[in-house]
Amino acid sequence: MRIAIGTRKGLWTANGDRGHWTVSQPLKDMAEFASVAWVPRGDGEGPRLLVGARSWFWGPSVLASDDDGVTWSERESGAISFPAETGAALERVWTLTPDPRIAGRVWAGAEPHSLWRSDDGGNTFTLNKALWDHPHRADWAPGAGGPAVHTIVPRPDAGMTIAMSTGGVYRSADSESGWRPANAGITVVFGPDPYPEYGQCVHRIAMDAQDPNLLYAQNHGGVFRSDDGGSSWQSISAGLPSDFGFIVLAHPTRGRVAWVIPIDSATMFPPGGRLRLWRTDDAGATWQEVGAGLPDGHYASVLRDAAHVIDLGGTAAIAFGTRNGSVYASLDEGETFDEVATRLPDVLSVRASA
Repeated sequence: MRIAIGTRKGLWTANGDRGHWTVSQPLKDMAEFASVAWVPRGDGEGPRLLVGARSWFWGPSVLASDDDGVTWSERESGAISFPAETGAALERVWTLTPDPRIAGRVWAGAEPHSLWRSDDGGNTFTLNKALWDHPHRADWAPGAGGPAVHTIVPRPDAGMTIAMSTGGVYRSADSESGWRPANAGITVVFGPDPYPEYGQCVHRIAMDAQDPNLLYAQNHGGVFRSDDGGSSWQSISAGLPSDFGFIVLAHPTRGRVAWVIPIDSATMFPPGGRLRLWRTDDAGATWQEVGAGLPDGHYASVLRDAAHVIDLGGTAAIAFGTRNGSVYASLDEGETFDEVATRLPDVLSVRASA
């Protein structure tokens, strides 16, 4: 398994297997990498490494490498650039998501709140005008991480579900237009109306591998499940040591299996200083702690784009990074973990590839 690791101050990769991992030297430095992605290329070629970088000198950009980070290409005018009439400028690319339905298509979620589509593997992106011109956009407030579209979930049909801070969950029947809020039942614990139409601070969403109408959401206060594609949500927090966190992962092949990484909302530490995953095998009816090999006495959290799950021949492999620069990997569905890297800068984004 290969792991791309974007941090507050540089980009690394790790390669290996159970108990045997090799970490690269910094592939890029003097920039933060809030998003990374492995983009399939086909024809027997290895995946493209695509990153959302923010240089302290040159600002934000999207970089691409077809040789695992040895060399890089960057469009001179910028792969993501707001049309002049918007009066906006790119701040960060918070997520990069290859579309499993269409070869070469990549979606980007950015700050300020915006959704972008590439049909050439990430070389150039086009702004989704329907979302940009949405009448709710003026009310989407910045979360602690900035005003951003941060999760993009393409459906097996033509549709798409996204999440943003702080606008909540929105969905489109054709991935392009008709964006509607899909937040009924998700609470806003910090506002006067606990159940607004939109404005939820949803930290992450994930879609079930076998039922595209089964969705999970890790909210700013509460873990939720939808059985109807986002039309309604119900709490599935019971049994967790904390209902706060930034991560939710759905099993890549098995239905009704998901993981969260609870964080204490008062301290931003793992509960009791024990860094663990919690897994459900029944869509949130019950939870169990997993993660042998993860540390006790650990006081760093895991950010929303810093965890990923992939399929390794029918088994889920999980990789995630922490704010104190450690990266962990499991090749057995989260039961046991290796520490892949340590003493890196603050980890912002992690993506695994088989």
